[in-house]
Amino acid sequence: MPTGIDPSRGNVVVRPLEWRDFDDLTDVYYLLYEERARGEPIGITLFGERPTRADEVTWFTGLYRDVLAGNTIAMVAERGGHAIGSCIVGRQGARPDAENGHVGVLGLLVHRDHRGIGAGTALLRATLARCHGVFEIVRLTVFATNTGAKRLYAAFGFRDAGRIPRAIRRNGAYFDEDLMVLVVDDGRSSKPHV
Repeated sequence: MPTGIDPSRGNVVVRPLEWRDFDDLTDVYYLLYEERARGEPIGITLFGERPTRADEVTWFTGLYRDVLAGNTIAMVAERGGHAIGSCIVGRQGARPDAENGHVGVLGLLVHRDHRGIGAGTALLRATLARCHGVFEIVRLTVFATNTGAKRLYAAFGFRDAGRIPRAIRRNGAYFDEDLMVLVVDDGRSSKPHV
């Protein structure tokens, strides 16, 4: 069932990923390369060159397969009939029975023209709610300078777990990256910590 946010703030609906989201989400991702080229402070690591559409088809197909297999949770923010962002938690281990299969790795992305309306918050809320029973721990990395994102994650209970100095090299400059962790289910309780 879709989860909405305050309609006065943008009519955003959060729902599970669908196959039809490929074009919209690829376009959102490609816009990050334009932002980076303009020197805007984006908080997501990118490849040196923008991947081809074929590369994105391969990525999306794998993502969709992992969602169907229960190894990934993927939620989409939709506005005006288009996907404007996504929140994905993928299994760190290759399978649930791997020694690190209880850990999920989170990634959050919102279209540049739709930031600041609560879409990221709604995506995070809906995604973390679905992590219970699938993952015990959810981790993420964030640019140490991205204080807005760090505040959002902290509001959901993520805690700092360390810093990797010079983890990102962008246009000759280095950025530290922070690791943040949330215990969703301690493995002994049926109550999530989100």
